[in-house]
This record gives sequence, C-alpha cells and structure tokens, in this order.
Amino acid sequence: MVQIKTPEQIAKMREAGLVVAAIHAATREAAVPGATTRDLDEVARKVIADHGAKSNFLGYGGFPATICTSVNEVVVHGIPDDKTVLKDGDIISIDCGAIVDGWHGDAAYTAFVGTGHAPELVELSRVTEESMWAGIAAMKTGNRLVDVSRAIETYIKRQPRPAVGDHSLGRYGIVEDYGGHGIGTEMHMDPHLLNYVSRKRGKGPKLVPGFCLAIEPMVSLGTPRTEVLEDDWTVITTDGTWSSHWEHSVAVTEEGPLVLTAVDGGKAKLAELGITAAPDPLA
Repeated sequence: MVQIKTPEQIAKMREAGLVVAAIHAATREAAVPGATTRDLDEVARKVIADHGAKSNFLGYGGFPATICTSVNEVVVHGIPDDKTVLKDGDIISIDCGAIVDGWHGDAAYTAFVGTGHAPELVELSRVTEESMWAGIAAMKTGNRLVDVSRAIETYIKRQPRPAVGDHSLGRYGIVEDYGGHGIGTEMHMDPHLLNYVSRKRGKGPKLVPGFCLAIEPMVSLGTPRTEVLEDDWTVITTDGTWSSHWEHSVAVTEEGPLVLTAVDGGKAKLAELGITAAPDPLA
C-alpha cells in the first residue's frame, strides 16, 4: 500500500528534508583531501543534534553510522571509518537522512574532492543529477510510477557516450539492483522505484497529491551490475568503474512537485525545466 500524506504531514516531511539539506551543506564543505569518512559522519551527527532531529540511518538494519560515504567505485552504502582518507581527485557520494516528529527525509549527492577531476567524472555526476531532476519533473498528478522511471532512463540514454580523450568507454551503466522508494513514516516504503523501465513491473500506481518518493539514480562509467563486500553493506561496481549517486525526496501536491530535501523546494531547477514548484509549506 502506498502511504498518501496530508498537507500537514508533508510540512513535517519538509522539516526533516531541511535537516537533510543542512547535512549536505556541512558535509560538502568538510569533504576535503585529508579528511576521513568518519570525520564526515561526525559532522553529520552534529548537524542532526543541533536541529533536534534523529538519524534514520544509524542502526537501520544494523548500519553503524549516520551517513553512507561511497568513494569512487563504491556505488552506495559505504560505511564511514578512520581508514578511508579522502584524496585529491576522489569523488564521494554522501547519502543521509533525518527524522522529525516521526517523519523522514532522505537525499544524496556526489561531491568532488579537491581539484583536477577528469572530464568524464564531472560529466558522470552531471548526467546522474540531471536524470534525477528529469524524474522529479515527471512527478505530476495523473502520471504513473513508470513515467518517473522512464524519464530517468530516457535522459541517461540520450547523453553522449562517456569517453576519455577520443576513446569511448561505452554506455553509462544504470545500476539495476538499487533504486528509489516511497518515504514517509518510514525511510523505505512502497513503492520501489526502478531507474529504468521494466515490462515485468507494469505501469505502477498513479501519482496523486500526497504521494511521496525518494528519487535516486545511481550511474556508473561501465557496468550496471554490482556486488556487496564482506561487511554486508558496501556496494561496488563489478568492473571497478566509478559511480555517482544523487537523490531527493519529493512530494506530489495539488500545486505541483515539492522537493522536500532541496533548500528552495526545487523552485529554481524546476523553473529551468518549465515546471512550477509547489509553494513551500514552511515559508
């Protein structure tokens, strides 16, 4: 069953989403050469405490940290530790969430550590982020879940093949084993959102006001296939290619989509796409 939220409940999710946005801002600033992924986790813990919120990652299924820190070929669910020291040229995807009065927020972004990143890495992150926004733009009343999946996949497949110099690396790999999800009184709820279209899954439920999704494409510079390391959490690409992960929690409202985890509610980016974002219920 899909949980449909009232406007008042969406406002609570917006509060949680703004805590997540604050975590993003603080960890992005702290993701510098020489920092450990544990350092970033401590930054996130402080932000959550300062906002009087709770972590929805810490202890989830036994997860031992407040954020996921996924470096280079790690796709998702990387565990912060003292051994992983960020280096100039690394990329890191940081996934985090927060709970306010029982309502959840969840979002992720990819950051560049230091300078001098290869053009294909910059483009990888751009393509992944823009595909997320294509999915968000499809969060319209009357659309179905598959329309969001289609928008993400179509955007990625329409991009030029990634290349180093004059040599093509092939196609972007849309990670198959992980995707988006419903969100509300729990972090992961029905429905599961694929980042590609699967005939086996059908069209999925209709999008109606109060429908909330965490939209999160994960894309690699090679294979769509992944494997889990011995810690039972860390997910890497099977061919060792680097990957990017972007995510926002989004609500469908009577007045359009509201990006719950974006500082401006998604207003600026959606305007670029010709879409009017819903008014911020906390404004």
